[in-house]
Amino acid sequence: MTFEQAHEYLLSQPGAIEDRPFGSEVPVYKIGGKMFAYASPNNVPPSITIKLDPLLGQMLRSTYEAVKPGYHMNKEHWNTIALDGSILEDELLSWIDEAYMLVRSKLPKRIREQLQGSSPKS
Repeated sequence: MTFEQAHEYLLSQPGAIEDRPFGSEVPVYKIGGKMFAYASPNNVPPSITIKLDPLLGQMLRSTYEAVKPGYHMNKEHWNTIALDGSILEDELLSWIDEAYMLVRSKLPKRIREQLQGSSPKS
């Protein structure tokens, strides 16, 4: 998966927006004002960092060389994934869906209700 494909998919999540609070070269993906992912498109290879359940993240890090603890983030919850082609696209898309749903589930009820009926694209 290329950075451009990952970027498009991250933004395809219902209610997702792009922000750049860390500078012009670091796109941050948010739902309801909360970050669920950010990207490092200028890394070689490019990477995305997503929030996952700690047990899932630990399992992925032990299974895939391309998955590392989140760069500059809480290592328990955040995972940096190199977009080096070693991870099947369907798997990576499902992890993005997981990150989105994890953060969405923690949003205030009012915001979740505004998103009601929306679900991640697959």
